[in-house]
Amino acid sequence: MMGVAAAAPLLSVRDLTKHFPMRSGLLQRVTGAVKAVDGVSFDVARGETLALVGDSGCGKTTTGRALLRLIEPTGGTVHFDGVDLLALRGEALRRMRRHLQIVFQDPYGSLNPRLTVGAAIREGLIVHQLAEGAAADARVARLLDEVGLRPEYATRYPHEFSGGQRQRIGIARALAVEPSFIVCDEPVSALDVSVQAQVVNLLRDLQRDRGLSYLFIAHDLAVVSHMADRVAVMYLGRIVELAPRRALFATPRMPYTQALLSAVPVPVPGGARQRILLPGDPPSPVNPPPGCVFHPRCPHPQKDAACTRIVPPLEEKAPGHFVACIKESPTSVPAS
Repeated sequence: MMGVAAAAPLLSVRDLTKHFPMRSGLLQRVTGAVKAVDGVSFDVARGETLALVGDSGCGKTTTGRALLRLIEPTGGTVHFDGVDLLALRGEALRRMRRHLQIVFQDPYGSLNPRLTVGAAIREGLIVHQLAEGAAADARVARLLDEVGLRPEYATRYPHEFSGGQRQRIGIARALAVEPSFIVCDEPVSALDVSVQAQVVNLLRDLQRDRGLSYLFIAHDLAVVSHMADRVAVMYLGRIVELAPRRALFATPRMPYTQALLSAVPVPVPGGARQRILLPGDPPSPVNPPPGCVFHPRCPHPQKDAACTRIVPPLEEKAPGHFVACIKESPTSVPAS
């Protein structure tokens, strides 16, 4: 299901939801909920990169953190290598965490300024009892070298490094416990363009050498086009299109995906795509529209009343290409 190979996926997410309660009044009664993630399903195969893209506020980061249980999901299931992650408690959950790690978006706020780089990386080794003493120091030195930093940097503090170097430290910290799956939460969005390419290449090299699987959360489709094997497009807490990268970029079927891709600059002097301008603003996740969540802004010429009543399921419209739209039609996009 969800367009992966016949082999069992490493990660399987079904109907994941995360609703944040809204409280008001003197007694702080629950008066509603922010439906940040509203029934998300996807698989990630071993050694695969699945990119999760969409507008700011669509629920990408919440999805990544909920499946790792950095925040507790409201509902759904998450299976990792056959184990139900949401059923784990206490020591069993702590042991499982070494297999699933995260690289945060902010390379400045994600590192403890009171810890040296070596102490930050060594922390996971100590917690999971993987190494200690001289063995842990040697492992930290190897990790720093692996991410392109000098081993002697282990004695320095985060404020002594640039943003790109800090993100490399964050990657080394994630790798320290030898995970097989990493959530990359917009890992290059806070970096300069030249540094972005270096970090993306580093992530690809690590994936090749270590056999890692990534959930790569991003809003920069140019980066996604170089990084992803498959792409899932989110809108207002739901996945509206999921396809192999080449198929999605060449023939997007969901009107929202078509609008996103039309905004990607063409890397040719004087080149341009015909922009698809969407009317209005994204609806509030507190009160999402009935039917298709995208219908208030949909420019599809065949849109009708059914779009306001029917919640379209994520269905396979072409081999490996899933779309949540009852009026979908493929649109070719000039190759960039």
